[in-house]
Amino acid sequence: MTNRLSMNRRQFLQTSAVGLAASAVPGLMGSTAFAQEALTVGFIYVGPKDDYGYNQAHAEGAAVIKAMPGITLVEEENVPETVDVQKTMESMINLDGASLIFPTSFGYFDPHMLAMAAKYPDTQFRHCGGLWQEGKHPANTGSYFGYIHQGQYLNGIAAGHASKSKKIGFVAAKPIPQVLQNVNAFLLGARSVDPAITCQVIFTGEWSLAIKEAEATNALVDQGVDVITCHVDSPKVVVETAAGRGAFVCGYHANQSPLAPEKYLTGAEWAWGKVYTDFITKAQAGEKLGNFVRGGLKDGFVKMSPLGPGVPEAGRKAFEAAHAEALTGKLSVFKGPLKDNKGNAVIPADKAYAEDAIDLESMAYLVEGVVGSTS
Repeated sequence: MTNRLSMNRRQFLQTSAVGLAASAVPGLMGSTAFAQEALTVGFIYVGPKDDYGYNQAHAEGAAVIKAMPGITLVEEENVPETVDVQKTMESMINLDGASLIFPTSFGYFDPHMLAMAAKYPDTQFRHCGGLWQEGKHPANTGSYFGYIHQGQYLNGIAAGHASKSKKIGFVAAKPIPQVLQNVNAFLLGARSVDPAITCQVIFTGEWSLAIKEAEATNALVDQGVDVITCHVDSPKVVVETAAGRGAFVCGYHANQSPLAPEKYLTGAEWAWGKVYTDFITKAQAGEKLGNFVRGGLKDGFVKMSPLGPGVPEAGRKAFEAAHAEALTGKLSVFKGPLKDNKGNAVIPADKAYAEDAIDLESMAYLVEGVVGSTS
């Protein structure tokens, strides 16, 4: 979508007469759209759709539903987590007739999506994240997410077999539970190969900050780390910087193997096409959409990048065995005995978390063997 159209969207409702006239046109919104085959769906991205990361993963999922019969897809990229996203949602409803909107970025939920949901109760909104609560949030809203820590665990197995220094690294945005869960899973996967492996994590403080991501990656390599992964919006800088320094990399969000074909081991990818197809199928059939939707590798919400040439044969066998176990839903990443990186026991020896029942808040610590610092 061009910048000119983007500006038109955000300025549209500043002209109140136009806004009122558009909202009065019958058939643009409401549950009637769900009872018909034709459906206009809106997608909003906080960054560019070709970022090799978070936004690209969602855009790839949107491309899957675009090919479905009766679907009109409306997209807008580079929309900040401010009142601008409210203007974008409102114009998608009033200009394009969107009756189902996916505001994909974490910061779009509160207050922005909630404000629009209250204003447009006949429009359905589904947000990527873990925030929706029954009885607290509107019924025309909901959230979806996946157990991508399973993929980071598999990343760790590949990393454990490729590492020579027994030092792996993680470039992370912010120390929120989901990020910490991924850091922990990455190390636990590596330690299933070699218990002596440690993980150095550097928090940049931002979801997208290329300079700090490059600095963090270089700092990790300088400390002897030879395999690096990340949890930032676009892993592109981390992947290219690490590979340029001779380190192996494990991807996140989308497939970054084209950026470092010789150094890319594998990657934990989102498979949003499955999730969005399920939502659209229900919407076109007039069925109720789920308000709290979750799934992992076995559900097709998450997938793994193909193994690269840097994974040795023993690593391939271990990876494939764990991957097969995950596809049955029997893989347990977080199990006791487990200590945090301060020596406190956090999971007893007789406890194992089911992969479809992970309490993210209970993972708000770094496990033993993770060394954390701020860039």
